[in-house]
Amino acid sequence: MSDAQKTFRDLLHAQRVWDVDLPTFDPATAPPAPLPLFHTWFAEAVAAGQTEPHTMSLATVDAEGHPDVRTLMLHDADERGWHFATHRTSAKGRQLAAHPHAALGFYWPVQGRQVRVRGPVTETSRAESLADLHARSTGALASALTGSQSKVLDSQEELARTADAAWERASAEPDAEVASWTRYVVEPQEVEYFQGDARRRHVRLRYRRDGTDWTRELLWP
Repeated sequence: MSDAQKTFRDLLHAQRVWDVDLPTFDPATAPPAPLPLFHTWFAEAVAAGQTEPHTMSLATVDAEGHPDVRTLMLHDADERGWHFATHRTSAKGRQLAAHPHAALGFYWPVQGRQVRVRGPVTETSRAESLADLHARSTGALASALTGSQSKVLDSQEELARTADAAWERASAEPDAEVASWTRYVVEPQEVEYFQGDARRRHVRLRYRRDGTDWTRELLWP
């Protein structure tokens, strides 16, 4: 084993999980549908000081059926499902066009909590996608105007030139349209809530859609 590998491994093994007081979670008190519990847990994560609780992992599959994952921001969670947005021309946009199913993962370590969402993905209307774009910051609009997401970049200089031009346009035209910008909704078929426990007696509560209703079941950790 090289010195560099040993240094990394020692550092890795020295890390600890949940060196804080964790909340309890009684699944018997959970609501009959998963959305109200998500709203509650999100608010509690914010109150507990969780950094960027609105970030999540989005997993899709590529043309060969291989998994792909990245971190992005949640835009809403309502009766339709969990919302996010991206360019339909990006790698994830193309993957969703070919295989319109996805999984989401939230991790809030200050409370030892995770939430997982799985289901089919649909696009919202063009009007809703544009409203989503224009509700964001100038920087977010500039980033969207830059376009070319996931394509090969020739140089950092090219990015700087394109980004500067996009910032100028976003500042001058706050209602500028980006044809590829699309808002998506993951329509949940399964939602799992995980509450960590320092003694590893974790609580896992899964909601499964059963027609118009939900079935709740506990899972072994």
